[in-house]
Amino acid sequence: MSQTYDVIIAGSGSAGMTAAVRAAAKGLKVLVVEKAHKIGGTSATSGGVTWIPNHGLGTDDSRDQAIAYINAVANGPVRPDRIDAFLETGPQMIAFLKEIGMEPMAMPWPDYFPEAPGARADRSVVFPKYDGRRLGALFPLVREQFTRFKLMNRYTLDFLEANTISTRSGGWMREVAKVMSRYWLDLGTRRIGRRDRLFSLGAALIGPLVERYAALGGEIMIGWGVKELVVKDGRVVGVEVERYGNRRRLTARHGVIVCAGGFEWNQELRNRFFTIPGDTRFSSTPEEGNRGEVLEAGMAIGAATEFTETGWWVPTMSLPLTQASNFEEIHQAVFDVGRPHSVCVNRNTDRFVNEACGYDRFGNAMMEDQLRTGANTPCWLIFDATFRYKFTAGGIMPTAIMPDSKIPIDWWDQYIFRASSLRELAAKIELDPDKLETVVARMNDYARTGEDPEFGRGGNSYDRNFGDPKLTPNPCLGLIGKAPFYAMPVNLGDLGTKGGLKCDAQARVLDGHDRPIPGLYAAGNASGSPFGNAYPGAGGTIGPAMVFGFIAADMVAAEAGSGLGRFTHNSG
Repeated sequence: MSQTYDVIIAGSGSAGMTAAVRAAAKGLKVLVVEKAHKIGGTSATSGGVTWIPNHGLGTDDSRDQAIAYINAVANGPVRPDRIDAFLETGPQMIAFLKEIGMEPMAMPWPDYFPEAPGARADRSVVFPKYDGRRLGALFPLVREQFTRFKLMNRYTLDFLEANTISTRSGGWMREVAKVMSRYWLDLGTRRIGRRDRLFSLGAALIGPLVERYAALGGEIMIGWGVKELVVKDGRVVGVEVERYGNRRRLTARHGVIVCAGGFEWNQELRNRFFTIPGDTRFSSTPEEGNRGEVLEAGMAIGAATEFTETGWWVPTMSLPLTQASNFEEIHQAVFDVGRPHSVCVNRNTDRFVNEACGYDRFGNAMMEDQLRTGANTPCWLIFDATFRYKFTAGGIMPTAIMPDSKIPIDWWDQYIFRASSLRELAAKIELDPDKLETVVARMNDYARTGEDPEFGRGGNSYDRNFGDPKLTPNPCLGLIGKAPFYAMPVNLGDLGTKGGLKCDAQARVLDGHDRPIPGLYAAGNASGSPFGNAYPGAGGTIGPAMVFGFIAADMVAAEAGSGLGRFTHNSG
Protein backbone atom coordinates (compact mmCIF):
# COMPACT_ATOMS: atom_id res chain seq x y z
CA MET A 1 0.00 0.00 0.00
CA SER A 2 1.28 3.44 -0.97
CA GLN A 3 2.06 6.12 1.60
CA THR A 4 1.21 9.03 -0.73
CA TYR A 5 -2.15 9.92 -2.28
CA ASP A 6 -3.79 12.83 -4.01
CA VAL A 7 -6.48 12.96 -1.33
CA ILE A 8 -7.02 11.14 1.95
CA ILE A 9 -10.56 10.84 3.31
CA ALA A 10 -11.17 10.09 6.99
CA GLY A 11 -14.38 8.09 7.38
CA SER A 12 -16.38 5.74 5.15
CA GLY A 13 -19.95 6.90 5.79
CA SER A 14 -22.14 8.66 3.24
CA ALA A 15 -20.01 11.84 3.25
CA GLY A 16 -16.72 9.97 2.95
CA MET A 17 -17.84 7.50 0.30
CA THR A 18 -19.50 10.21 -1.82
CA ALA A 19 -16.29 12.26 -1.67
CA ALA A 20 -14.23 9.15 -2.44
CA VAL A 21 -16.26 8.07 -5.48
CA ARG A 22 -16.38 11.63 -6.82
CA ALA A 23 -12.61 12.14 -6.40
CA ALA A 24 -11.78 8.74 -7.89
CA ALA A 25 -14.11 9.41 -10.84
CA LYS A 26 -12.09 12.56 -11.51
CA GLY A 27 -8.91 10.50 -11.76
CA LEU A 28 -7.42 11.20 -8.35
CA LYS A 29 -5.52 8.64 -6.32
CA VAL A 30 -7.78 8.27 -3.27
CA LEU A 31 -7.42 6.61 0.12
CA VAL A 32 -10.29 6.17 2.60
CA VAL A 33 -9.17 5.63 6.19
CA GLU A 34 -11.79 3.98 8.41
CA LYS A 35 -11.22 3.60 12.15
CA ALA A 36 -13.80 0.85 12.60
CA HIS A 37 -13.46 -2.72 11.40
CA LYS A 38 -16.47 -2.20 9.13
CA ILE A 39 -17.13 0.15 6.21
CA GLY A 40 -20.08 2.52 6.18
CA GLY A 41 -20.04 4.43 9.45
CA THR A 42 -23.26 5.62 11.00
CA SER A 43 -24.82 5.97 7.54
CA ALA A 44 -24.84 2.22 6.94
CA THR A 45 -26.91 1.66 10.09
CA SER A 46 -29.31 4.54 9.40
CA GLY A 47 -32.46 4.77 7.33
CA GLY A 48 -30.27 5.89 4.44
CA VAL A 49 -32.60 8.75 3.50
CA THR A 50 -31.12 11.78 1.73
CA TRP A 51 -32.90 15.17 1.97
CA ILE A 52 -32.24 17.02 -1.29
CA PRO A 53 -34.63 19.83 -2.27
CA ASN A 54 -35.21 20.40 -5.99
CA HIS A 55 -33.43 17.11 -6.68
CA GLY A 56 -34.52 16.80 -10.30
CA LEU A 57 -36.27 13.44 -9.94
CA GLY A 58 -39.50 14.46 -11.60
CA THR A 59 -40.95 16.98 -9.13
CA ASP A 60 -41.73 20.69 -9.41
CA ASP A 61 -39.82 21.77 -6.30
CA SER A 62 -37.74 24.94 -6.57
CA ARG A 63 -34.78 26.59 -4.91
CA ASP A 64 -36.98 29.50 -3.78
CA GLN A 65 -39.44 27.13 -2.07
CA ALA A 66 -36.59 25.36 -0.30
CA ILE A 67 -35.05 28.62 0.94
CA ALA A 68 -38.43 29.82 2.22
CA TYR A 69 -38.91 26.54 4.06
CA ILE A 70 -35.44 26.41 5.62
CA ASN A 71 -35.71 30.03 6.77
CA ALA A 72 -39.12 29.30 8.28
CA VAL A 73 -37.99 26.28 10.31
CA ALA A 74 -34.65 27.65 11.51
CA ASN A 75 -34.84 28.04 15.28
CA GLY A 76 -31.44 29.65 15.69
CA PRO A 77 -28.42 30.69 13.64
CA VAL A 78 -27.87 29.01 10.27
CA ARG A 79 -25.20 29.34 7.58
CA PRO A 80 -26.78 31.03 4.52
CA ASP A 81 -23.61 30.60 2.44
CA ARG A 82 -23.56 26.85 3.05
CA ILE A 83 -27.32 26.54 2.53
CA ASP A 84 -26.90 28.22 -0.87
CA ALA A 85 -24.09 25.81 -1.79
CA PHE A 86 -26.16 22.84 -0.60
CA LEU A 87 -29.18 23.87 -2.68
CA GLU A 88 -27.07 24.62 -5.74
CA THR A 89 -25.08 21.40 -5.64
CA GLY A 90 -27.63 18.89 -4.34
CA PRO A 91 -29.31 18.29 -7.72
CA GLN A 92 -25.89 17.92 -9.36
CA MET A 93 -24.82 15.36 -6.78
CA ILE A 94 -28.01 13.36 -7.45
CA ALA A 95 -27.33 13.57 -11.20
CA PHE A 96 -23.82 12.24 -10.60
CA LEU A 97 -25.17 9.26 -8.65
CA LYS A 98 -27.47 8.46 -11.56
CA GLU A 99 -24.56 8.76 -13.99
CA ILE A 100 -22.57 6.13 -12.10
CA GLY A 101 -25.52 3.73 -12.12
CA MET A 102 -27.20 4.32 -8.76
CA GLU A 103 -30.98 4.61 -8.52
CA PRO A 104 -32.12 7.50 -6.32
CA MET A 105 -35.90 7.53 -5.79
CA ALA A 106 -38.00 10.37 -4.38
CA MET A 107 -40.37 9.35 -1.59
CA PRO A 108 -43.73 10.99 -0.72
CA TRP A 109 -42.73 11.85 2.85
CA PRO A 110 -43.70 15.19 4.37
CA ASP A 111 -40.99 17.54 5.56
CA TYR A 112 -40.67 17.58 9.34
CA PHE A 113 -42.40 20.97 9.61
CA PRO A 114 -45.27 20.46 7.15
CA GLU A 115 -47.08 23.53 8.44
CA ALA A 116 -44.20 25.85 7.44
CA PRO A 117 -44.14 27.93 4.24
CA GLY A 118 -42.43 26.07 1.40
CA ALA A 119 -42.85 22.62 2.97
CA ARG A 120 -43.28 19.69 0.59
CA ALA A 121 -43.63 15.93 0.64
CA ASP A 122 -41.12 14.85 -2.02
CA ARG A 123 -37.65 15.99 -0.93
CA SER A 124 -36.49 12.76 0.71
CA VAL A 125 -34.56 10.40 -1.55
CA VAL A 126 -33.89 6.71 -0.91
CA PHE A 127 -32.16 3.86 -2.74
CA PRO A 128 -33.53 0.40 -3.59
CA LYS A 129 -32.41 -2.81 -1.94
CA TYR A 130 -28.88 -3.74 -3.00
CA ASP A 131 -27.40 -7.19 -3.52
CA GLY A 132 -24.41 -7.20 -1.17
CA ARG A 133 -22.86 -10.17 -2.93
CA ARG A 134 -21.92 -7.75 -5.73
CA LEU A 135 -19.18 -6.53 -3.40
CA GLY A 136 -17.31 -9.84 -3.46
CA ALA A 137 -14.77 -9.97 -0.64
CA LEU A 138 -16.00 -6.61 0.68
CA PHE A 139 -19.52 -8.01 1.33
CA PRO A 140 -18.92 -9.00 4.97
CA LEU A 141 -16.88 -5.84 5.62
CA VAL A 142 -19.73 -3.38 5.06
CA ARG A 143 -21.35 -2.48 8.37
CA GLU A 144 -24.56 -4.39 8.99
CA GLN A 145 -27.80 -2.70 9.96
CA PHE A 146 -28.89 -2.78 13.56
CA THR A 147 -31.29 -5.57 14.44
CA ARG A 148 -33.98 -2.96 15.09
CA PHE A 149 -34.23 -2.53 11.31
CA LYS A 150 -34.63 -6.25 10.69
CA LEU A 151 -37.50 -8.66 11.04
CA MET A 152 -36.83 -11.03 13.95
CA ASN A 153 -33.29 -9.65 14.20
CA ARG A 154 -32.33 -11.34 10.93
CA TYR A 155 -34.34 -10.57 7.80
CA THR A 156 -33.76 -7.46 5.69
CA LEU A 157 -36.72 -5.10 5.30
CA ASP A 158 -37.17 -2.07 3.10
CA PHE A 159 -39.40 0.85 4.12
CA LEU A 160 -42.56 -0.53 2.56
CA GLU A 161 -42.11 -4.01 4.03
CA ALA A 162 -41.28 -2.61 7.46
CA ASN A 163 -44.32 -0.33 7.48
CA THR A 164 -46.69 -3.09 6.32
CA ILE A 165 -45.48 -5.51 8.99
CA SER A 166 -45.08 -3.05 11.88
CA THR A 167 -48.57 -1.58 11.40
CA ARG A 168 -50.17 -4.95 10.58
CA SER A 169 -51.63 -3.59 7.37
CA GLY A 170 -53.55 -5.80 4.96
CA GLY A 171 -51.46 -8.75 3.82
CA TRP A 172 -48.83 -8.29 6.52
CA MET A 173 -48.55 -12.04 7.21
CA ARG A 174 -47.95 -12.71 3.52
CA GLU A 175 -45.25 -10.05 3.65
CA VAL A 176 -43.59 -11.83 6.58
CA ALA A 177 -43.68 -15.13 4.69
CA LYS A 178 -42.20 -13.51 1.58
CA VAL A 179 -39.33 -11.88 3.48
CA MET A 180 -38.46 -15.07 5.36
CA SER A 181 -38.65 -17.36 2.31
CA ARG A 182 -36.49 -14.94 0.32
CA TYR A 183 -33.81 -15.31 2.96
CA TRP A 184 -33.90 -19.08 3.41
CA LEU A 185 -34.06 -19.87 -0.29
CA ASP A 186 -30.82 -17.96 -0.81
CA LEU A 187 -28.74 -21.11 -0.30
CA GLY A 188 -25.51 -19.64 -1.66
CA THR A 189 -25.42 -16.88 0.93
CA ARG A 190 -26.51 -19.22 3.73
CA ARG A 191 -23.33 -21.22 3.09
CA ILE A 192 -21.30 -18.05 3.75
CA GLY A 193 -23.01 -16.95 6.93
CA ARG A 194 -26.09 -15.68 8.74
CA ARG A 195 -26.19 -12.24 7.11
CA ASP A 196 -28.92 -11.46 4.59
CA ARG A 197 -27.30 -10.70 1.24
CA LEU A 198 -29.79 -7.88 0.59
CA PHE A 199 -28.83 -4.45 1.90
CA SER A 200 -31.61 -1.97 2.58
CA LEU A 201 -31.98 1.54 4.01
CA GLY A 202 -28.52 2.97 4.85
CA ALA A 203 -26.67 -0.11 3.71
CA ALA A 204 -28.40 0.19 0.31
CA LEU A 205 -26.79 3.62 -0.02
CA ILE A 206 -23.32 2.59 1.15
CA GLY A 207 -23.13 -0.72 -0.75
CA PRO A 208 -23.24 0.68 -4.30
CA LEU A 209 -20.92 3.55 -3.37
CA VAL A 210 -18.35 1.05 -2.11
CA GLU A 211 -18.79 -1.07 -5.25
CA ARG A 212 -18.17 1.89 -7.55
CA TYR A 213 -15.25 3.17 -5.49
CA ALA A 214 -13.55 -0.23 -5.67
CA ALA A 215 -14.16 -0.41 -9.43
CA LEU A 216 -12.41 2.97 -9.80
CA GLY A 217 -9.33 1.62 -8.01
CA GLY A 218 -9.85 3.41 -4.71
CA GLU A 219 -8.15 2.05 -1.58
CA ILE A 220 -9.58 1.59 1.91
CA MET A 221 -7.62 1.11 5.14
CA ILE A 222 -9.95 -0.54 7.66
CA GLY A 223 -9.20 -0.41 11.37
CA TRP A 224 -6.91 2.62 11.14
CA GLY A 225 -7.93 5.75 13.03
CA VAL A 226 -6.69 9.27 12.31
CA LYS A 227 -4.82 10.59 15.34
CA GLU A 228 -3.19 13.74 13.99
CA LEU A 229 -3.39 16.08 11.03
CA VAL A 230 0.09 16.65 9.60
CA VAL A 231 0.84 20.32 8.91
CA LYS A 232 3.76 21.70 6.91
CA ASP A 233 4.22 25.41 6.24
CA GLY A 234 0.66 26.09 7.37
CA ARG A 235 -0.90 23.48 5.09
CA VAL A 236 -2.41 20.10 5.97
CA VAL A 237 -0.32 17.60 4.03
CA GLY A 238 -1.36 14.29 5.53
CA VAL A 239 -2.47 12.31 8.54
CA GLU A 240 -1.01 10.19 11.31
CA VAL A 241 -3.01 6.98 11.65
CA GLU A 242 -2.92 4.25 14.28
CA ARG A 243 -3.94 0.63 14.48
CA TYR A 244 -3.30 -1.62 17.48
CA GLY A 245 -0.70 0.85 18.77
CA ASN A 246 1.20 1.02 15.48
CA ARG A 247 1.45 4.41 13.79
CA ARG A 248 1.83 5.39 10.16
CA ARG A 249 2.21 8.73 8.42
CA LEU A 250 0.31 9.10 5.15
CA THR A 251 0.80 11.99 2.73
CA ALA A 252 -1.95 13.81 0.82
CA ARG A 253 -0.69 15.86 -2.13
CA HIS A 254 -3.83 17.94 -2.54
CA GLY A 255 -6.03 17.61 0.50
CA VAL A 256 -7.47 15.77 3.50
CA ILE A 257 -11.26 15.50 3.74
CA VAL A 258 -12.56 14.85 7.26
CA CYS A 259 -15.79 12.79 7.19
CA ALA A 260 -15.25 10.88 10.42
CA GLY A 261 -18.55 11.62 12.14
CA GLY A 262 -19.28 13.56 15.28
CA PHE A 263 -18.43 13.17 18.97
CA GLU A 264 -21.55 11.60 20.49
CA TRP A 265 -19.55 8.73 22.03
CA ASN A 266 -17.13 11.06 23.81
CA GLN A 267 -18.61 11.91 27.21
CA GLU A 268 -15.96 14.54 27.88
CA LEU A 269 -16.84 16.43 24.70
CA ARG A 270 -20.58 16.05 25.38
CA ASN A 271 -20.06 17.55 28.83
CA ARG A 272 -17.98 20.35 27.32
CA PHE A 273 -20.28 21.29 24.45
CA PHE A 274 -23.87 20.05 24.85
CA THR A 275 -26.54 22.15 26.54
CA ILE A 276 -27.77 18.94 28.19
CA PRO A 277 -24.89 16.44 27.98
CA GLY A 278 -26.93 13.27 28.30
CA ASP A 279 -25.13 9.97 28.31
CA THR A 280 -23.18 8.31 25.53
CA ARG A 281 -25.04 5.03 26.08
CA PHE A 282 -28.32 6.57 24.90
CA SER A 283 -26.91 7.36 21.46
CA SER A 284 -28.32 5.22 18.66
CA THR A 285 -25.17 5.34 16.51
CA PRO A 286 -22.66 2.44 16.43
CA GLU A 287 -21.26 1.94 19.90
CA GLU A 288 -17.98 3.75 20.64
CA GLY A 289 -17.79 4.74 16.96
CA ASN A 290 -17.83 8.52 16.76
CA ARG A 291 -15.58 9.84 19.50
CA GLY A 292 -14.50 13.10 17.87
CA GLU A 293 -10.81 12.26 17.48
CA VAL A 294 -10.52 14.14 14.19
CA LEU A 295 -12.51 17.06 15.63
CA GLU A 296 -9.90 17.28 18.38
CA ALA A 297 -7.11 16.93 15.81
CA GLY A 298 -8.61 19.83 13.88
CA MET A 299 -8.94 21.99 16.98
CA ALA A 300 -5.32 21.18 17.82
CA ILE A 301 -4.18 22.93 14.61
CA GLY A 302 -6.42 25.96 15.13
CA ALA A 303 -9.69 24.94 13.45
CA ALA A 304 -12.85 26.69 14.62
CA THR A 305 -16.06 24.86 15.58
CA GLU A 306 -19.75 25.69 15.32
CA PHE A 307 -23.16 24.37 16.44
CA THR A 308 -21.54 21.92 18.88
CA GLU A 309 -24.15 22.54 21.58
CA THR A 310 -26.71 20.10 20.23
CA GLY A 311 -27.32 16.78 18.51
CA TRP A 312 -29.62 15.22 15.96
CA TRP A 313 -32.07 14.09 18.62
CA VAL A 314 -34.12 10.92 18.60
CA PRO A 315 -36.05 9.26 21.46
CA THR A 316 -34.46 5.92 22.37
CA MET A 317 -35.22 2.96 24.63
CA SER A 318 -32.85 0.41 26.14
CA LEU A 319 -33.42 -3.35 26.22
CA PRO A 320 -31.11 -6.26 26.99
CA LEU A 321 -29.83 -8.34 24.12
CA THR A 322 -31.97 -11.45 23.92
CA GLN A 323 -28.87 -13.61 23.41
CA ALA A 324 -26.88 -12.03 26.28
CA SER A 325 -28.92 -10.18 28.88
CA ASN A 326 -25.85 -8.60 30.51
CA PHE A 327 -25.56 -6.32 27.47
CA GLU A 328 -28.07 -3.69 26.41
CA GLU A 329 -29.10 -2.54 22.96
CA ILE A 330 -30.45 0.90 22.12
CA HIS A 331 -33.68 1.02 20.12
CA GLN A 332 -34.90 4.10 18.32
CA ALA A 333 -38.49 5.01 19.12
CA VAL A 334 -38.85 7.30 16.11
CA PHE A 335 -42.54 6.67 15.47
CA ASP A 336 -43.47 4.57 18.51
CA VAL A 337 -43.89 7.57 20.82
CA GLY A 338 -46.55 9.09 18.56
CA ARG A 339 -48.72 6.07 17.76
CA PRO A 340 -52.39 6.19 18.82
CA HIS A 341 -53.54 4.62 22.13
CA SER A 342 -50.56 6.18 23.93
CA VAL A 343 -49.34 9.35 25.59
CA CYS A 344 -45.96 10.67 26.77
CA VAL A 345 -45.51 12.43 30.09
CA ASN A 346 -42.57 13.79 32.02
CA ARG A 347 -41.81 12.70 35.57
CA ASN A 348 -44.23 15.34 36.88
CA THR A 349 -46.92 13.43 34.93
CA ASP A 350 -47.38 16.31 32.48
CA ARG A 351 -47.56 16.15 28.71
CA PHE A 352 -44.91 18.34 27.09
CA VAL A 353 -45.06 17.72 23.33
CA ASN A 354 -47.09 16.67 20.32
CA GLU A 355 -45.91 13.07 20.53
CA ALA A 356 -46.38 12.45 16.80
CA CYS A 357 -44.00 15.21 15.70
CA GLY A 358 -40.63 14.56 14.06
CA TYR A 359 -38.10 12.81 16.27
CA ASP A 360 -35.69 15.76 16.46
CA ARG A 361 -38.57 18.04 17.44
CA PHE A 362 -39.51 15.48 20.09
CA GLY A 363 -35.93 15.47 21.38
CA ASN A 364 -35.77 19.25 21.47
CA ALA A 365 -39.05 19.26 23.42
CA MET A 366 -37.53 16.82 25.91
CA MET A 367 -34.51 19.08 26.29
CA GLU A 368 -36.58 22.25 26.70
CA ASP A 369 -38.82 20.56 29.26
CA GLN A 370 -35.80 19.30 31.17
CA LEU A 371 -34.35 22.82 31.30
CA ARG A 372 -37.73 24.16 32.44
CA THR A 373 -38.81 21.50 34.93
CA GLY A 374 -35.87 19.18 35.61
CA ALA A 375 -38.36 16.30 35.21
CA ASN A 376 -37.54 14.96 31.76
CA THR A 377 -34.74 12.93 30.13
CA PRO A 378 -36.09 10.33 30.68
CA CYS A 379 -39.82 10.73 30.17
CA TRP A 380 -42.43 7.95 29.98
CA LEU A 381 -44.41 6.37 27.16
CA ILE A 382 -47.75 5.17 28.53
CA PHE A 383 -49.85 2.81 26.38
CA ASP A 384 -52.62 0.25 26.62
CA ALA A 385 -53.26 -3.27 25.34
CA THR A 386 -54.60 -2.00 22.00
CA PHE A 387 -51.33 -0.20 21.31
CA ARG A 388 -49.42 -3.27 22.49
CA TYR A 389 -51.37 -5.41 20.01
CA LYS A 390 -50.83 -3.09 17.05
CA PHE A 391 -47.46 -1.37 17.40
CA THR A 392 -43.83 -1.65 18.42
CA ALA A 393 -42.39 0.06 21.50
CA GLY A 394 -38.66 0.27 21.00
CA GLY A 395 -37.54 -3.33 20.71
CA ILE A 396 -40.87 -4.71 21.98
CA MET A 397 -42.68 -6.17 18.98
CA PRO A 398 -46.51 -6.29 18.70
CA THR A 399 -48.20 -9.14 20.54
CA ALA A 400 -48.71 -11.20 17.37
CA ILE A 401 -44.91 -11.49 17.12
CA MET A 402 -43.91 -11.00 20.77
CA PRO A 403 -46.73 -11.74 23.25
CA ASP A 404 -46.19 -10.84 26.89
CA SER A 405 -45.34 -14.47 27.59
CA LYS A 406 -42.31 -14.16 25.29
CA ILE A 407 -40.91 -11.08 27.02
CA PRO A 408 -38.05 -12.25 29.29
CA ILE A 409 -39.02 -12.23 32.93
CA ASP A 410 -36.10 -9.98 33.89
CA TRP A 411 -37.41 -7.22 31.60
CA TRP A 412 -40.63 -6.75 33.56
CA ASP A 413 -40.67 -3.79 35.95
CA GLN A 414 -37.13 -2.91 34.84
CA TYR A 415 -37.42 -2.05 31.15
CA ILE A 416 -41.14 -2.44 30.55
CA PHE A 417 -43.82 -2.02 33.21
CA ARG A 418 -47.30 -3.57 33.24
CA ALA A 419 -50.31 -3.15 35.50
CA SER A 420 -54.03 -3.87 35.48
CA SER A 421 -54.92 -0.22 36.11
CA LEU A 422 -53.45 3.21 35.46
CA ARG A 423 -53.19 3.89 39.19
CA GLU A 424 -51.22 0.71 39.75
CA LEU A 425 -48.97 1.55 36.79
CA ALA A 426 -48.38 5.07 38.14
CA ALA A 427 -47.32 3.63 41.48
CA LYS A 428 -44.80 1.33 39.81
CA ILE A 429 -43.07 4.16 37.95
CA GLU A 430 -43.52 6.85 40.61
CA LEU A 431 -45.93 9.10 38.76
CA ASP A 432 -48.88 10.93 40.31
CA PRO A 433 -51.82 8.48 39.88
CA ASP A 434 -54.50 11.19 39.93
CA LYS A 435 -52.67 13.25 37.30
CA LEU A 436 -52.06 10.20 35.10
CA GLU A 437 -55.76 9.32 35.16
CA THR A 438 -56.58 12.93 34.29
CA VAL A 439 -54.08 13.06 31.42
CA VAL A 440 -55.42 9.79 29.96
CA ALA A 441 -59.04 10.98 30.34
CA ARG A 442 -58.16 14.13 28.39
CA MET A 443 -56.44 12.08 25.68
CA ASN A 444 -59.55 9.94 25.39
CA ASP A 445 -61.67 13.05 24.97
CA TYR A 446 -59.29 14.20 22.22
CA ALA A 447 -59.58 10.79 20.53
CA ARG A 448 -63.35 11.11 20.43
CA THR A 449 -63.36 14.66 19.06
CA GLY A 450 -60.28 14.29 16.86
CA GLU A 451 -58.77 17.50 18.23
CA ASP A 452 -55.80 17.90 20.58
CA PRO A 453 -56.12 21.51 21.84
CA GLU A 454 -52.95 21.21 23.93
CA PHE A 455 -50.37 20.27 21.29
CA GLY A 456 -52.26 19.68 18.03
CA ARG A 457 -51.35 16.00 17.68
CA GLY A 458 -52.48 14.66 14.33
CA GLY A 459 -53.08 18.14 12.97
CA ASN A 460 -50.65 17.96 10.04
CA SER A 461 -49.62 15.58 7.26
CA TYR A 462 -46.41 14.44 8.95
CA ASP A 463 -48.25 13.33 12.08
CA ARG A 464 -50.97 11.55 10.12
CA ASN A 465 -48.43 9.74 7.94
CA PHE A 466 -47.56 7.51 10.88
CA GLY A 467 -50.95 7.17 12.54
CA ASP A 468 -53.50 4.40 12.12
CA PRO A 469 -55.58 5.16 9.00
CA LYS A 470 -58.42 3.02 10.36
CA LEU A 471 -58.93 5.40 13.27
CA THR A 472 -61.36 8.28 12.94
CA PRO A 473 -61.69 11.16 13.27
CA ASN A 474 -57.92 11.50 13.94
CA PRO A 475 -55.52 8.65 12.99
CA CYS A 476 -53.01 9.77 15.64
CA LEU A 477 -55.44 9.65 18.56
CA GLY A 478 -56.89 6.43 19.91
CA LEU A 479 -58.60 5.58 23.17
CA ILE A 480 -56.28 4.53 25.99
CA GLY A 481 -58.52 2.24 27.98
CA LYS A 482 -57.92 -1.45 27.40
CA ALA A 483 -56.06 -3.20 30.22
CA PRO A 484 -53.35 -4.11 30.88
CA PHE A 485 -51.54 -0.80 30.76
CA TYR A 486 -47.84 -0.43 30.01
CA ALA A 487 -45.04 2.08 30.45
CA MET A 488 -41.51 2.36 29.09
CA PRO A 489 -38.87 5.03 29.82
CA VAL A 490 -37.80 7.17 26.87
CA ASN A 491 -34.29 8.62 26.79
CA LEU A 492 -32.91 11.66 24.98
CA GLY A 493 -30.94 9.77 22.36
CA ASP A 494 -29.27 11.00 19.21
CA LEU A 495 -28.35 10.18 15.63
CA GLY A 496 -25.06 12.02 16.03
CA THR A 497 -23.96 15.59 16.66
CA LYS A 498 -25.06 18.66 14.69
CA GLY A 499 -21.86 20.60 15.24
CA GLY A 500 -18.20 20.14 14.40
CA LEU A 501 -15.46 21.82 12.43
CA LYS A 502 -16.53 25.15 11.00
CA CYS A 503 -16.46 25.13 7.19
CA ASP A 504 -17.20 27.55 4.38
CA ALA A 505 -19.43 26.99 1.36
CA GLN A 506 -16.59 25.14 -0.39
CA ALA A 507 -16.28 22.66 2.51
CA ARG A 508 -12.94 24.21 3.53
CA VAL A 509 -12.27 24.08 7.27
CA LEU A 510 -11.90 27.55 8.79
CA ASP A 511 -9.64 28.78 11.57
CA GLY A 512 -10.61 31.08 14.43
CA HIS A 513 -10.48 34.09 12.10
CA ASP A 514 -12.71 32.44 9.46
CA ARG A 515 -9.74 31.84 7.15
CA PRO A 516 -9.55 28.52 5.26
CA ILE A 517 -6.91 26.13 6.53
CA PRO A 518 -5.10 25.08 3.33
CA GLY A 519 -5.51 21.43 2.45
CA LEU A 520 -8.25 20.66 4.98
CA TYR A 521 -11.93 19.98 4.17
CA ALA A 522 -14.81 18.47 6.13
CA ALA A 523 -18.30 17.09 5.52
CA GLY A 524 -21.02 15.27 7.41
CA ASN A 525 -21.25 15.31 11.20
CA ALA A 526 -17.54 16.10 11.41
CA SER A 527 -18.58 19.62 10.36
CA GLY A 528 -21.26 22.03 11.51
CA SER A 529 -24.69 21.54 9.97
CA PRO A 530 -25.64 24.29 7.49
CA PHE A 531 -29.08 24.24 9.15
CA GLY A 532 -27.78 24.97 12.65
CA ASN A 533 -30.16 23.34 15.12
CA ALA A 534 -32.93 22.76 12.55
CA TYR A 535 -33.73 19.29 11.17
CA PRO A 536 -35.76 20.06 8.06
CA GLY A 537 -36.76 16.62 6.83
CA ALA A 538 -36.01 12.92 6.57
CA GLY A 539 -32.40 12.70 5.43
CA GLY A 540 -31.48 16.14 6.79
CA THR A 541 -28.21 14.68 8.07
CA ILE A 542 -27.18 12.54 5.11
CA GLY A 543 -28.23 15.03 2.40
CA PRO A 544 -25.76 17.78 3.37
CA ALA A 545 -23.14 15.16 4.26
CA MET A 546 -23.13 13.79 0.73
CA VAL A 547 -23.38 17.21 -0.93
CA PHE A 548 -20.45 18.71 0.97
CA GLY A 549 -18.42 15.53 0.46
CA PHE A 550 -19.10 16.00 -3.26
CA ILE A 551 -18.10 19.68 -3.08
CA ALA A 552 -14.90 18.87 -1.18
CA ALA A 553 -13.89 16.29 -3.79
CA ASP A 554 -14.45 18.84 -6.57
CA MET A 555 -12.36 21.41 -4.72
CA VAL A 556 -9.48 18.95 -4.31
CA ALA A 557 -9.78 17.87 -7.94
CA ALA A 558 -9.70 21.49 -9.08
CA GLU A 559 -6.53 22.09 -7.08
CA ALA A 560 -5.02 18.92 -8.51
CA GLY A 561 -5.49 20.39 -11.98
CA SER A 562 -8.34 18.27 -13.28
CA GLY A 563 -9.66 21.29 -15.13
CA LEU A 564 -13.24 20.55 -14.08
CA GLY A 565 -15.29 23.27 -12.46
CA ARG A 566 -16.31 23.08 -8.82
CA PHE A 567 -19.98 22.37 -9.38
CA THR A 568 -19.91 20.33 -12.59
CA HIS A 569 -21.57 16.92 -12.39
CA ASN A 570 -19.71 15.45 -15.36
CA SER A 571 -18.00 12.36 -13.97
CA GLY A 572 -15.34 12.31 -16.66
